[in-house]
Amino acid sequence: MAKNNEKKLNAKQKAYEKKQEQEGKKVVNWIFGCLIALAIAYAVWTLYMMG
Repeated sequence: MAKNNEKKLNAKQKAYEKKQEQEGKKVVNWIFGCLIALAIAYAVWTLYMMG
């Protein structure tokens, strides 16, 4: 019985870990996207102030 319970727990842990990894990747992608957008906005603003 204990081994069966362990297998279920392991399956739950693995599913949770996979879910967390996917959410973490999504967050990292959003952060990089925002940083790139801000860099482009800064470059445009700099060109506007120079010209």
